[in-house]
Amino acid sequence: MDAKVVENAQQHRFELPIDGEILASAYYRIESGKVALIHTEVPSEFSGQGIASRLAQGTFELLRKTGRKAILKCPFMSRFFAKHPEYADVVDG
Repeated sequence: MDAKVVENAQQHRFELPIDGEILASAYYRIESGKVALIHTEVPSEFSGQGIASRLAQGTFELLRKTGRKAILKCPFMSRFFAKHPEYADVVDG
């Protein structure tokens, strides 16, 4: 799977295609001009395969590339960031 994370602004989520039309998603809302990551979702049949981590990495990379800051309200994104402090320039709360 060589898919890349893309932003679906209409649905307020970052998406990682998994298989056909199946997606892993990181949902967000805008708070004070920042991207508040509120929920990460991977279909259960794909759990344990590192997909959520790839989604998180792609989301942080996309935010970095577009010069935006993230507020971590999603427990998974918070745990991912704790293990990957190299994204400190992206995280703001």
